[in-house]
Amino acid sequence: MSATALWRLSVAEATAGLDKGDFSSLELVDACLKRIEDEDGGLRAFVTLAAERARAEARASDARRRAGGPPRPLEGAPFAVKDVTATAGVRTTFGSLVYRDNIPAADELCVARLRAAGAILIGKTNTPEFGFGPRCVNFLAGPTANPYDLRLSSGGSSGGSAAAVAAGLVPFAQGTDFGGSLRTPASFCGVVGFRPTPGLIPAPGKPVAWNALSTSGAIARDVADAAQMLTVMAGFDPRDPLSHPGDAVGFAPLPHEPRVAVTDDLGVAPISSAVRDAFARAARRLAGLYKVVDAAAPDCVGAPDAFATLRAALVHRQFAPLVAERRNELTAPLVWNAERGARLTAEAWLAAEERRSKLFADFSAFFERYDFLVTPAAAVLPFSNQQEDVWDIDGAPLATPIDYLTITFLISLIGWPSLSLPAGFTESGVPFGIQIVAPPHADGRLLSFAQSLERALDFRHAWPTRD
Repeated sequence: MSATALWRLSVAEATAGLDKGDFSSLELVDACLKRIEDEDGGLRAFVTLAAERARAEARASDARRRAGGPPRPLEGAPFAVKDVTATAGVRTTFGSLVYRDNIPAADELCVARLRAAGAILIGKTNTPEFGFGPRCVNFLAGPTANPYDLRLSSGGSSGGSAAAVAAGLVPFAQGTDFGGSLRTPASFCGVVGFRPTPGLIPAPGKPVAWNALSTSGAIARDVADAAQMLTVMAGFDPRDPLSHPGDAVGFAPLPHEPRVAVTDDLGVAPISSAVRDAFARAARRLAGLYKVVDAAAPDCVGAPDAFATLRAALVHRQFAPLVAERRNELTAPLVWNAERGARLTAEAWLAAEERRSKLFADFSAFFERYDFLVTPAAAVLPFSNQQEDVWDIDGAPLATPIDYLTITFLISLIGWPSLSLPAGFTESGVPFGIQIVAPPHADGRLLSFAQSLERALDFRHAWPTRD
């Protein structure tokens, strides 16, 4: 493989080649930077590049390898970070004019762990402002395009990371997920998006420490790379109350005969007819693998309102002061999200927590009969990158622009791990993904099951045809 084509390598292939001396870390970083130069003018996946620092770190990595330093799992591998996550010495804007010149003094823990494992930060990927919005566009950058059709969206809010990985700008990237912000872009861009059990990747310093609705996660082109990334980011940290001693992730043994439930809507989610058709094809293929593949779902009636209430309260608490002070500098999706929680009462909050508790109990009972639940990873296919919000599906109006995320945000509500896995393409040529759900702390089994589908059904990333 020529040095300029090194961007095609997976993380596993890159680290193996580096170990064998087939190429240097500097050559690998330069190949990614050249790929960014060639492709990102159309994609607009990156907000900030750290090119010279990345080259300097690559040279240091090469020197360390020559000197026989202790092995590190991601030594010399380039990666990207979503621009809502702090990176020491590299601009972190949160997609906001308010923070356009913000340069953090320290890495967020997940980034620090990746860098300590030898990974090299290439740059920061685009996001809607503070991660709120269906497209990766803000007053600083974007909109980030879909690598398979530049007229379409890469999804929100980790769409910059998903597009960068899908197009080969970097082999893997960090993202975050609140209501589907890893899983939706992964589906739109045909890559793996893993949202772990909250606390598996600790986040010390969260304003609401017990908030389990959001978490960092991994975006990669295959399950093995996502697992490697998660292995590095995971691990106990006493500063995060959701973190558990002994927390780790890796491939775990599967049941001898996995019992699988499939549902295209969880009984309550609005889903487009195109997605239902694509999911039906994927489910038929899945049914050929296992004895138990049932059309079934837990009781989710009323749960979407619970998520909407809790989300509105958290977002209002965090961003209402900023909206009050600097409204004219903020994007419409952030303002709308921040203002939704203004009139919520303690009674409404507790009622939502009660419904959340019932949903958790219903899922737990359901999973006494099943090992995995499979759904679509997004309610719609990639839409026009000029479309500001998702207000209807197949002409049926939605009450709010977050309702199209119901298929993913219900899983966020109970804090169960979930993974978006590429499952082929639609007739229109855009990627489609399935969401696989497992019980809390069964992240390793989830990875193993996803990899088994990747291998048995060829549910995997495919390069954009223009490559």
